[in-house]
Amino acid sequence: MIEIDGSQQSGSGTIVRFALAFAAVCGEAVHVVNARARRAQPGLRPQHAAAVRACAELCGAEVEGAVVGSRELVFRPGGRVRGGRRAWDIGTAGSATMLALGVLPLACLADAPLEARISGGIFQDFAPSPFHLRHVLAPLLGRMGASVSVAVLRPGYVPAGAGLLELRVAPAARGLAALELAEPGALRAVRGVALASHLAERRVAERMALACETRLATRGIACAIERVEDEAASRPGAGLAVWAETATGCRLGADRAGALRRSAEAIGRQVADALLADLASGASVDRHLADQLVLFAALARGTTCYRVPADSEHLRTNLWLAGRFGARTRRDGARVEIEGLGLLPAPS
Repeated sequence: MIEIDGSQQSGSGTIVRFALAFAAVCGEAVHVVNARARRAQPGLRPQHAAAVRACAELCGAEVEGAVVGSRELVFRPGGRVRGGRRAWDIGTAGSATMLALGVLPLACLADAPLEARISGGIFQDFAPSPFHLRHVLAPLLGRMGASVSVAVLRPGYVPAGAGLLELRVAPAARGLAALELAEPGALRAVRGVALASHLAERRVAERMALACETRLATRGIACAIERVEDEAASRPGAGLAVWAETATGCRLGADRAGALRRSAEAIGRQVADALLADLASGASVDRHLADQLVLFAALARGTTCYRVPADSEHLRTNLWLAGRFGARTRRDGARVEIEGLGLLPAPS
């Protein structure tokens, strides 16, 4: 049984989610202690408990301690990872996109396609935007061999949640392949989505998009942002995401959720500035993709390499976690190399 101390590195819920994902696809039992020890509310929150249950359902695992507030859990995978149709409800505004990210590695190596509907929060701080998953991470996973689609069926915002996300994954038939992103290449296109729920009168989607487009234009970058006015959400809210594509196949994105007393114009400028900073750094991935890719690269065959815009606690944490399960990782300045385990998908 692999022992994981959740107080190490970032001390966050990411350690719980990704440790279980590694355990499930590697077939290794894992014992997590001090879960989320460095957070204001240590122990599992509803979104983490839901992620544990989802991973357990996919691989038939036996689990101890998968309850809200628990700081210790044991996860024993039961066998091969199974696809199929699933539905998971976090029950709060906890991040549906983080749950999706947690089960994605399992789905990429499952015995059949996965179709999952996840209920919870969709747009919020400290969680990936569904548009980033769809337009940045998913295309790169496609190059690695897995077909991934992410759709927002109903937006959901804090504090109520009540959003609905649809995740569809066709597994990598021969396992995930390594990704070569050594050079960023010339910028080809920048696109985006500005979504606002029940805020049409205040023109929030238009104001976010225009502020972002204007800021990017000052650097000579044209950006086409789709404006979406939504009426399906249970409460008002908003989110903006943009992504860039380069000549070498790299994708870099930036996003920001709406919040009380956070103006639409400020959101637009912040998103533009984040993307501009990552592009200017010479990186081949953005600051969020830098740590998200670690898990998939660690499972792939061959060596994945990419350049990161900056060091981050989440990047260091995920590299550390990958090493705990046998993957070899190297850092040389901005360059990251991950020698994967070469895992094969579960037999159908």
